[in-house]
Amino acid sequence: MVESKNLINKQLKNSKDKIKIRLRKYIKLGLHYGHLKKEWNAKMVRYLNISLFKVDPKKHYIKLTTTDEQLRKARLYLRKARSKGKIILFVGTKKRISKMVKKRALSCRSFYVNYRWLGGMLTNWRTIRKRIRRLRVLEMLEDYQTLEYYPKKESSRLRRELTRLKIYLEGIKKMSYLPDVVIFVDQKHEMTAIKECRKLKIPTISLIDSNCDPDLCEIAIPGNDDSLRGIDYILYRLSKAIKRPKLVNRVKQLNKT
Repeated sequence: MVESKNLINKQLKNSKDKIKIRLRKYIKLGLHYGHLKKEWNAKMVRYLNISLFKVDPKKHYIKLTTTDEQLRKARLYLRKARSKGKIILFVGTKKRISKMVKKRALSCRSFYVNYRWLGGMLTNWRTIRKRIRRLRVLEMLEDYQTLEYYPKKESSRLRRELTRLKIYLEGIKKMSYLPDVVIFVDQKHEMTAIKECRKLKIPTISLIDSNCDPDLCEIAIPGNDDSLRGIDYILYRLSKAIKRPKLVNRVKQLNKT
């Protein structure tokens, strides 16, 4: 009994130390900074740190313990989703985070939209599928150098169409069906996409700042959506969770053999 109690106490100490390390990292990344008080959303109260209100009376500060809890929830949810073979889509169309979103999505073999969200990209999926087919046809023409045999005006027009379609649909051209889970980086910036997800009842995970609405997504991760290093770290943790089920399955297969 005494040995078991000691083991439990050691495990608790280790877990507490790990949480402290993560919280320090969040502070270094600047995830605790919120928006001005006048811009806040009242629904965010449970995610705000009341003890830090006196530090800067004009700003809100995010409670990083809730950030850690919600990030853990999101990671578990994504791990289960990937183990069931569900389709995951990353959405972040701000210029400064577009490369980051693409990198993290490709690292875990997921899909992404990082340039601009086209209205009806989910609700009007049939039309989008037609445009994806058109993109594939134009890519084939370019790969086989067939466009060189077209008249100059026609070939330049088709090349322009190809570049435009690539910008918008490159990240979802291999996505056969609607996504099962959508990850958003900036809720305010992606409201059109969020409305479409809610209409189709697609679960969403979103990074939310002090001016966002946590009720618009299934799992809300409170944090500073203006911190590039913070966004990259959260996307890294989420993409790592998506990767993990595949690694587990490979280990099981190797053990069997």
